[in-house]
Amino acid sequence: MPTQPNWITRDRAHIWHPYTQMKTADAPIAIVAGKGAELYDESGKVYIDAVASWWTNIHGHAHPYMAEKLATQAHKLEHVIFAGFTHPSAIELAERLLPLLPEGQSKVFFSDNGSTAVEVGIKMAIQYFYNQGITRKKVIAFDLAYHGDTFGTMSVGGDLSFYDAFQDFLYQVERIPTPVPGQEAACMQALEAHLQKGDVAAFVFEPLVLGAAGMLMYTPEVLDQLMALCKKYGALCIADEVMTGFGRTGRLFATLHCTEKPDIIALSKGLTGGMLPMALTTCTEAIYQAFYSDDKMKALYHGHSFTGNPLGCAVALASLDLLLSEETQQNIQRLVQRQAAFLAKIKNHHQVLNLRQTGTILAIEFKTESNSGYFNNLRDHLYRFFLQHGLILRPLGNVVYVLPPYCITDVQLDQVYAAIEKALDLGFRVADFGFRNPSELDMGDCAE
Repeated sequence: MPTQPNWITRDRAHIWHPYTQMKTADAPIAIVAGKGAELYDESGKVYIDAVASWWTNIHGHAHPYMAEKLATQAHKLEHVIFAGFTHPSAIELAERLLPLLPEGQSKVFFSDNGSTAVEVGIKMAIQYFYNQGITRKKVIAFDLAYHGDTFGTMSVGGDLSFYDAFQDFLYQVERIPTPVPGQEAACMQALEAHLQKGDVAAFVFEPLVLGAAGMLMYTPEVLDQLMALCKKYGALCIADEVMTGFGRTGRLFATLHCTEKPDIIALSKGLTGGMLPMALTTCTEAIYQAFYSDDKMKALYHGHSFTGNPLGCAVALASLDLLLSEETQQNIQRLVQRQAAFLAKIKNHHQVLNLRQTGTILAIEFKTESNSGYFNNLRDHLYRFFLQHGLILRPLGNVVYVLPPYCITDVQLDQVYAAIEKALDLGFRVADFGFRNPSELDMGDCAE
């Protein structure tokens, strides 16, 4: 594609970017193409997409197999209303996906993004009891959770500062301590105290890894105990597998690490390999039966214009083909091993505050003079530093995480790891935010 020097000017004239303070943000980078784990900007510079484009792209960019399946579907049927109609791609996707999920998932409800998938799950849980004439309206969530940006999912999110403007509009949710190491007992006690009151409809959680909170991690054993408590007291379990699904934790789904099984699962991101927006909410037969009635008012009144979109279903099927292939499964295990080896290599570095890994997800918490957290200013310095090294790493405050497409090569991983080591070695000189402008730093030691 020819260079278009005015891409950024045109962008800034019309576009409002997500999670961005537009007045102070750096100019966006115009990406014009991608292949595998690489993205290419308008000048031809190469970037390794080490965060899988917001955790969505599991097979690499512009994958020819997925593009072929998308084109084939587009020539057959691009869309049809999903109320009163169906189509083969949606049926096949449901049939193929359900057996891969934790035992007991029976029905699939289509939507368009991760926030909506979780919101649908919450609505299912609350109406499940309502349809049976049972008064259970309370929802439990972790205090550091993130589940999305719709009003329902903001309500079950943690105490996040960027929700301040909307606090008066959010419904009440009981929050319990996130069960990171050292907080497990407090989490259990808080959950049981709420459950004992008999008014809890559901416990919603990110299984094993809390993404936006800084890739905080906890064990399957703890999650088993939490789900067992919910089942003991009759509350439903909603697993938000939007980020952790489709192989990220080393197994196809994070809840497959557990003995206990969720009642409802929310899926998106890797569902379509990052090619198109689509989401699913799955549930058990018992939940579905609470809506199955001669009474029309017991139906789940939720949907959107593109529910069950055939193009999304086609690329989701293609993504499943690739995910279940021997090559991808080997790549997942290779990535798990490479991440673990790098963790071991840097674990004693004096600038590392904490290291954690679950499956293909590696998180490195940098020491800083100020408090850790999403708004830690170190993030901006590191982000620019990595961009200059040809890497897309988007730190969560002072936490740098590596969550790339499964097709990333060992050579590309070496570039990612070398840049992270360089950032650690540079001096923090950074710890008190005396970090110089990244353009002034010596970048020569790290391959691009």
